[in-house]
Amino acid sequence: MTNRRSPRPQTKNNNEHNLEDTILTMASEDKATGIPDDVASMWKTLDPAIRAALIASESKEAEDGKKESSGGGAEGRRAKASDGPRMDDTTSKFIGGDSFTKRTKNPQWIKVRSDVYDAVKVRRQQELDAKVPVDIEVTMPDGKILSADKEGNKYQAWRTTPFDVACTISRGLADNTTIARVTYTAFVSDYDLAEDGMEAVDTLADAMAELSVEDADDDTKKMTMLWDMTRPLVGSVSKMEFLKFDDDSDARTAFWHSSAHVLGEALERLYGSRLTIGPPLAGGFYYDSYMGESSSDGAFKEDDYKVVEAEVQNIVKQKQKFERMVVTKEEALEMFEGNPFKEQIISTKIPDGSRTTVYRCGDLVDLCRGPHVPNTGRIKAFAATRHSATNWLGDTENDSLQRMYGISFPDKKMLKVWQENQEKAKERDHRRIAAKQELIMFHELSAGSAFWLPHGARIYNKLINFIKEHYWKRGYDEIITPNVYNLDLWHQSGHAMHYKDAMFCFEVEGKEWAMKPMNCPGHCLMFAGKIRSYRDLPLRYADFGVLHRNELSGALSGLTRVRRFQQDDAHIFCREDQIEEEVIGALDFMKSVYTTFGMTYKLELSTRPKKALGDIELWDRAEAALARAMDTFAGKGGWRENPEDGAFYGPKIDIKVMDAMERVHQCATIQLDFQLPIRFGLEYNTGIKEEGKQFARPVMVHRAMLGSVERMFAVLCEHYGGKWPFWLSPRQVMIVPVHKEWNDYCQQVKDRLHEEGFYADVDLSKATFQKKVRNAQVDQYNFQLVVGKAEVENGTVNIRTRDNKVEGEKKVEDLIAYLKEMQAEHK
Repeated sequence: MTNRRSPRPQTKNNNEHNLEDTILTMASEDKATGIPDDVASMWKTLDPAIRAALIASESKEAEDGKKESSGGGAEGRRAKASDGPRMDDTTSKFIGGDSFTKRTKNPQWIKVRSDVYDAVKVRRQQELDAKVPVDIEVTMPDGKILSADKEGNKYQAWRTTPFDVACTISRGLADNTTIARVTYTAFVSDYDLAEDGMEAVDTLADAMAELSVEDADDDTKKMTMLWDMTRPLVGSVSKMEFLKFDDDSDARTAFWHSSAHVLGEALERLYGSRLTIGPPLAGGFYYDSYMGESSSDGAFKEDDYKVVEAEVQNIVKQKQKFERMVVTKEEALEMFEGNPFKEQIISTKIPDGSRTTVYRCGDLVDLCRGPHVPNTGRIKAFAATRHSATNWLGDTENDSLQRMYGISFPDKKMLKVWQENQEKAKERDHRRIAAKQELIMFHELSAGSAFWLPHGARIYNKLINFIKEHYWKRGYDEIITPNVYNLDLWHQSGHAMHYKDAMFCFEVEGKEWAMKPMNCPGHCLMFAGKIRSYRDLPLRYADFGVLHRNELSGALSGLTRVRRFQQDDAHIFCREDQIEEEVIGALDFMKSVYTTFGMTYKLELSTRPKKALGDIELWDRAEAALARAMDTFAGKGGWRENPEDGAFYGPKIDIKVMDAMERVHQCATIQLDFQLPIRFGLEYNTGIKEEGKQFARPVMVHRAMLGSVERMFAVLCEHYGGKWPFWLSPRQVMIVPVHKEWNDYCQQVKDRLHEEGFYADVDLSKATFQKKVRNAQVDQYNFQLVVGKAEVENGTVNIRTRDNKVEGEKKVEDLIAYLKEMQAEHK
């Protein structure tokens, strides 16, 4: 296993400069001759060679990005969760062959691999013995400087480990620390990054999320790395942090990364599985392995779970050390001979003449960048949670693989709590609730696109109208844009380079078109449709347009991963001096929405990624503006930085919301964009007559409160557990006659409520009164209105809640006033 590294910031090539300069020149000349009707026409008026050059440059940039994503300089790392493999492959589609024929315990090739490992280890030890130990100092977060252990032995490079440093403070600290985060002052003179495998490619760069916090322009971050507790230090340390599972996400990810190795070891021992990739996830891990075709006896079954768990326990009891070792490409190929998947990774991802790293625990040797826990004994609790079939590289035309998921903890009590929460989560699963309440359905003839049944459409429309109410109050203008565009638009915006594989593309009259996966380029066309003045800004365009993304069928999951969806998407075009005010306004919008939902949130500023487009100065200005806005809104210390996790076109504010089960969801987002206005040549008249200052670029703010309405529906469904609040409920009132002779009156009450816009039904079935009330409560009607003789005579209803609380008798008009108040206050 290895960890993904994102591409470095992309610099403009000559073709990009030519295009931008041409657009800017045309825009300035058009002050006298008239601006084209839209930016698309501006694009078409460009010399065909320049247009071709731009498309070619994007294709090259995309390819360079793929190369960059698998290599680069020294890595300072932070662990992040994986979403699965996306490694490109142009070789044979089926490579597994007879590398696995049947389940075999402790196959001979395990020992062969270990023998190769031991031989290489001798060579690496000789290299280590040649290193010169140098005295070093380690500075703790509180500023305290340590230079020797409790016995007075000096800390030395190539000898002292973070574990040794922790023991100087206390053995308990050392035993409870998962990994260290180390910021080096400088490396010792005989330390070489390439020799240590630190400049090698990540052999599964696309299988795991990036582990780097390196910023090529920030020497401090460049020297910050996640480090194994048992790995010798290679220089003096300006800051050493000891990370624990309980309170650090990097530590949890490393812990689950190590657990994936243990799972892999168990699978090899028990079945002779040919391991492929096994990354950590946001909550747990999995390992994919080749076990023959899916129809073979190698396929996983639930009966395998207990067997795997028992083998893992044996591995844990052995307290196997995690051992890091650097290998050359040739050594790696020899070590993994016979595993065609590892061989392909090594052959395609590791350049000739370079080095990478492997880790060993027990019998397992695996390609990996680490870091890991000190030994398998740290994994006190483990459970196999589920299995599924998948394919190598996520491509259905490749070999079929078996995936086993797991979860682990450093304490058995944690596993018990997790299992209890999983049971609760099953009860709250939006797919289960939506089916039971008849809210949505899916059909194989339109996989990944929900069919919204009448009661589900009620909630869907309520969410949209809720946002539209805010739009009206907050000065947004709703617009409607096309669903399909010529692909030239996406080349101009840059999205074709990054997202074309996820777009539905088709041919129209010999030209390539696509269904839109996002709204922003269309909004740029609208902005460019006329000459804008500084007085026009800010422009706030809101669009609930239907979006389509070509997700892999295996990735589709209920409403959380779909192909057809809508977003409460809006783009604000503003002047630079308006950025803070607009961002603060968007944050206030967000706060109002999630307070209404009864959810808490945390704010993160995601900064420039390595694959960023544009000039660093633009990024710095954007990040500074967002930081000031967040300080104003949340106060200093009220938010955290998420380094290098911004979008490729600008920094963003990620809003992590917590539901009733304290699960974290990322729905709302606010993103600043200096890039699209450049690519579309957007300008406004500044009102300044001085030459060169008459026109300026607007700043574009992408923002969404719900994110996708589909995903927010799923989140809220589970947040409320299907008990929708009255204002959002698709079943608000059930009227229950005590006797059939009051049916007509009940129907009148229902019609009156319907006139006022409430969802009301009458139970005219032959069920008993008690059964009718119970049915209404099970169906999650917020109120049951009981009607008997007295209620008919008094023009009233007797109110009960779905929790069977009796609220008493009310006049129908008083009830309507009460319900209107609840609706208005979103209760």
